[in-house]
Amino acid sequence: MCPQQPSTSVQRVLVIDDHPLFRKGVADLLSLEPALELVGEAASGEEGIAQAQDLQPDLILLDLNMPGMDGVETLRRLRTDSAPEAQILMLTVSNANEDVVRAMRAGADGYLLKDMEPEDILVQVRTAIRGGVAISPELTELLARALREEPGPVAPERAGLTPREQEILALLAAGLSNKLIARELDVAVGTVKVHVKNLLKKLGLRSRVEAAVWASKAR
Repeated sequence: MCPQQPSTSVQRVLVIDDHPLFRKGVADLLSLEPALELVGEAASGEEGIAQAQDLQPDLILLDLNMPGMDGVETLRRLRTDSAPEAQILMLTVSNANEDVVRAMRAGADGYLLKDMEPEDILVQVRTAIRGGVAISPELTELLARALREEPGPVAPERAGLTPREQEILALLAAGLSNKLIARELDVAVGTVKVHVKNLLKKLGLRSRVEAAVWASKAR
C-alpha cells in the first residue's frame, strides 16, 4: 500500500467570536493562507452552533468568554451535536489555569492566546490541520501542571495500555500528528485514531492535546 500523501484540499473555517473587529482581523489573517477558506462568522455561541450545523466546517476558531453561552458550553454542543468531526481551537485572551483545563476537558483540539503574533497563530492552525498539538507554548507547562494536580489521569503503568498504545502515546508526546504516526508505524490513519481513542479512555483524558502534553511532561 502506498503511503498517504498530505492533503492539499482547502480547509473550511468558521470563526465564533463576539468582537467584530477581532473577527475581521482573523479573516484578514486567514486570507494569507491559501489552504484556509473562511466560510462563516458568528457573534455568539448559539449562532456558531447553527452555522456549524449548516456549514460543516473543517476547523472552528472559538472564543472562550462570550455573552450568553460561553465558549466551553459552545464547544460541548459543537462536539456532541453540530460539528463532531471538526477541529476546534480555542482562541482567547484567557490564560487562566481553570479555563485551559476546562476547554481541554470539553474536547478542544488546541488552545491559542489572542496576543500571539499573527504568524504564530497561523503556524498553530497549520499544526492543528495536520492533526498535531496546537497550544500556545507558554500554556504547555501550565496544562501539564494542572493535569498532575487534578484527580486522574491514570498512570500509564496502571492503565493497561497495550504495547501499541504505549508506542502511540510516546509519538503523541513527541508532537506527531495522526497522519505522521500512521506513517511511522506503517498503519492506516483510521487505526491510529482508534488507538488514540482507546488510550484516552484508559488514561482518563479527553483529548489528544491533553495526552500529548501530559505524556511529554511525565517522561
